[in-house]
Amino acid sequence: MLALTGRGTPDEDVRPRSLTARPPFQGTVVALVAVCHSLVAAGPATAATIDTNASYVLVNRHSGKAMDVYDFATSDGAPIVQWARNDGAWQQWQFADSGGGYYRLRSRHSGKVLDVANRSTADGANIVQWSDLNGANQQFRVIDTDNGFVKLINRNSGKALEVWEWSTADGGRLSQYIDLNGANQQWQLLKLGDPTTPPPAYPNPGYVTGDVNVHDPEVTKTPSGGYLLAHTGDGIPLKTSTDRTAWRNAGSAFPGGVPWAHPYTAGSNTLWAPDITYLNGRYYMYYSASTFGSNHSAIFLATSTTGASGSWSNQGLVIESRSSDNFNAIDPNLVIDTQGRWWLDFGSFWSGIKMVQLDPSTGKRLDTTVRSVAGRGGGAIEAPFIHRHGQYYYMLVSFDLCCRGADSTYRVMVGRSTSVTGPYVDRNGVALTAGGGTQLLAGHGDIRGPGHQAVLADTDGDILFYHWYAGDGSSRLGINKIGYDAAGWPFVY
Repeated sequence: MLALTGRGTPDEDVRPRSLTARPPFQGTVVALVAVCHSLVAAGPATAATIDTNASYVLVNRHSGKAMDVYDFATSDGAPIVQWARNDGAWQQWQFADSGGGYYRLRSRHSGKVLDVANRSTADGANIVQWSDLNGANQQFRVIDTDNGFVKLINRNSGKALEVWEWSTADGGRLSQYIDLNGANQQWQLLKLGDPTTPPPAYPNPGYVTGDVNVHDPEVTKTPSGGYLLAHTGDGIPLKTSTDRTAWRNAGSAFPGGVPWAHPYTAGSNTLWAPDITYLNGRYYMYYSASTFGSNHSAIFLATSTTGASGSWSNQGLVIESRSSDNFNAIDPNLVIDTQGRWWLDFGSFWSGIKMVQLDPSTGKRLDTTVRSVAGRGGGAIEAPFIHRHGQYYYMLVSFDLCCRGADSTYRVMVGRSTSVTGPYVDRNGVALTAGGGTQLLAGHGDIRGPGHQAVLADTDGDILFYHWYAGDGSSRLGINKIGYDAAGWPFVY
């Protein structure tokens, strides 16, 4: 029996049932297929034009619904069903070439492939997801029909992928059956591109599972293709993921404590807002030490060759601020420009966001210059993050107040510049040093105070990570994709 969580009650076809009955009207429908017209006018892919680098949504000709990993599952054996199209990662599929005209269909959500359960050759056998073994029961030939639809014929059984018993309900299960050229056996392959039109409202955070309580998250890719996340907490807590969806605690960078930071933390082992980057076989992590409301603060550097808990070596102080300074040395972010130069932007309240140049050979300061790159005249601005897309560097900052649970008012703002050191301006041309900023994401509904953002350039585009607060005051991991409009300004979807 399936665990029915998060998606409501599935159609009864998801559950085991007789696999021999066929609907009495099947013959009539099959006879009509030849004269039916496509209900979807988009330009679909054909067998000859499949792009193995692209993601596709597969829409059933009969029901108009999309192939979907049921209940956002990531486990082997999870059922594949149909569901109203929403273009979520659990409805996105990539074609992996197995040779001889056969492909495996890999879920963008789980990383697993379509699989005929138990290598069955019987009519009605369930379609599930499974780890990619390149088995014959995981390989499908793409056969063109008419009007841009295709059939998917399994290599092991020779049978067609279909929606069982012509279901039109959300949760209708997918199965295999002898090829009858039925509309329920035909699929439209809709290739997804990067959107250029913002959605009408801010999206909710994407689906994540596991250990997702975080504050000030930052993420890097590992050499194996997985993800390593660091966030505020005792000794800098670490989390890992293989698929950007399921997250697991992985200890902390400094499980033995951080005595070198105690002069800034009043003896606490809690460190703030780490920034983590994997580069040239080594992880670099800049992190801050302070107490709430004070600018007696410091940013340190640590490195590791594995990223594992306890493997991190503190490399010492990078920059500090004292009560007599007009800036606050917290919330660091490493950015490497197109010339290979290293920069560290940082700051919170006071006179705003600052930037210093670093020596790539040491990760420490190259000179004594402190540049101002954003500010609100002493108002609430912090958590800078700079990433490059196209010809621009985009600086994301958090305006207003964090750390107040459900009453937090954090929101994500953005400006851009053709130079890493600025000047950064918003969509209206207002300089970020003069309080400018175009709003990228803000609280909506039950999503309170999203902020302390970071951007990861992943294989499927730019990904926004942030924390947000639930109604119970807990801070949680938020992940969304970033699109860019016709003018090159980012939006979240």
